[in-house]
Amino acid sequence: MDDRLPELGDLEHEVMQLVWAHGPVTAEVVRERLSRRLKESTVRTVLRRLEEKGYANHTVDGRTYVYHAAEERSRVAAKAVQRIVDWFCNGSMEEVLVGMVDNAMLDQQQLRTLADQVAKAKKARGVKKE
Repeated sequence: MDDRLPELGDLEHEVMQLVWAHGPVTAEVVRERLSRRLKESTVRTVLRRLEEKGYANHTVDGRTYVYHAAEERSRVAAKAVQRIVDWFCNGSMEEVLVGMVDNAMLDQQQLRTLADQVAKAKKARGVKKE
């Protein structure tokens, strides 16, 4: 899948959230779980567009298309964040994280969790403590 996924419209976003949360899913399952009533043909069109954009794939079970996410939600989210970092901070993730801390966007528990994840990543990569 391309690292630069196209943006999603509101309906595509809602459908993709359902695919991530409940996948693999059929168009009928998606239609039943959507916040608004749509024809199944409309849902199938949205799912086809999600495939074209690289967000979803399908397999065939009998005559039914079964859709699943092409990538995990966290990976897609990370790519979206990277795009924002590149756009606003010239690729400096440090600038984004410091800005979030300085603007109290992360609470103490989130900071501890982030620090723990950084420590684990350093250990896994064999990076020495500074």
